[in-house]
Amino acid sequence: MNSFVKNSLPDRIEKLPCGSVIQHGPYNERIYLLKVGGDATGLLPFVLVAMAKGYGYSKIFVKVPTGFSKKFSRAGYVEEASIPGLYNGSNTGTFMGYYLKEQRASEREAATLDAILHLAISRSESPVTPLDAKRFIIRSCTESDIDQMAAIYRTVFPTYPFPIHDPAYLLDTMRSHVAYFGVESDGKLVALSSAEMDKSAQNVEMTDFATLLQWQRSSLSLHLLARMEKEMKQEGIKTAYTIARAMSPGINVTFSRLGYAYGGRLKNNTNISAQIESMNVWYKKLS
Repeated sequence: MNSFVKNSLPDRIEKLPCGSVIQHGPYNERIYLLKVGGDATGLLPFVLVAMAKGYGYSKIFVKVPTGFSKKFSRAGYVEEASIPGLYNGSNTGTFMGYYLKEQRASEREAATLDAILHLAISRSESPVTPLDAKRFIIRSCTESDIDQMAAIYRTVFPTYPFPIHDPAYLLDTMRSHVAYFGVESDGKLVALSSAEMDKSAQNVEMTDFATLLQWQRSSLSLHLLARMEKEMKQEGIKTAYTIARAMSPGINVTFSRLGYAYGGRLKNNTNISAQIESMNVWYKKLS
């Protein structure tokens, strides 16, 4: 899917006149509707299509309350995943796609992705081995960790949908709505993750998992996820979810083992590690 990748600069976040928030740019060659604005009408799906055509993008990806999804369906968007209780623990969230290029709508490795999903679901009952407390410490990251965090993300991900390689981005998000967590060994961070909170909707995206190569067989992501769940419950978050690389057995097994349910697959959705990949949605009610 490298043919989609035209620019190494990260996509930008923009607020539309109706109050809706989007992320878009040539990096993912798409528009991602992050939040529907309070003044949005049935014209929004068509506004996004016109905008995508103007920029030459190949996909529009939207996350909307189910009540709003009918407006997108009538405009030709198709449902790809859903999360019950995404909004305040009661309203379902629907993920929908609109494809402007036939190639973007076609998954060439669908059978492999299905096999990885089946593997993950089959591991849902697997026991979790306790963390080796003599070797590892899980803790919240602070501003003093940011340079080290950026270095880890640069090492693990050649490219990423958001500029997590940039210390300024990490600092800004840490100060606003993202809680970062790390695993420390011998005084150095060796694994990271983040909890991107939407407190108004009482949901959180569990994301940005990165483990240095030397430690990738230590199940550190599993223990980071468990720690994040505990912290998010204390924040009053009701629903946790992730958008995970469908081609990665490890991260899909991690969420399945901790009781997350499969919500669907987003075809050719995200530029990560220098290519456009399909992503699996997993979710869990925390309260």
